[in-house]
Amino acid sequence: MQARMTNPAMVLPDATKGIQNIYKAIGQSGADGRTLELVHLRASQINGCSPCVFGGVKSALKNGESDERLHQVAAWRDSDLFTDAERAALEMAEAATRLADNPTAVTDEIWNAAADHFDEKELSAIILMIALTNLFNRLNTTVREPAGATW
Repeated sequence: MQARMTNPAMVLPDATKGIQNIYKAIGQSGADGRTLELVHLRASQINGCSPCVFGGVKSALKNGESDERLHQVAAWRDSDLFTDAERAALEMAEAATRLADNPTAVTDEIWNAAADHFDEKELSAIILMIALTNLFNRLNTTVREPAGATW
């Protein structure tokens, strides 16, 4: 597959600066990097964004994630490899990613489960990671960014 155009975040440099600042804030939140990688990967799987799935797996491996756990992210509910905190983050990622036809997808139960495991800074980082992932999923699928492409 060939991209339709250069990724919009690269075409508009000020957009890239803003995104980098959000990533910097996420990194300074104290949230566990592996959990952030898991929510990124799960949202990307749901949205069918092959470049983000490809990049997410590579990034997760660099952050110490195991192949075995990465192979089970799509079926995390049926796996015993994830902690309760990771499960809460993955459920939040799924609900927040599937808002299009259900604006109440992030139920109080989902919210409370995540809030039980993460403080406000960590939860903010998880929510921002989900939102940025969805942003990039939408950019990449719209311009047909190929998996493994580098900007």
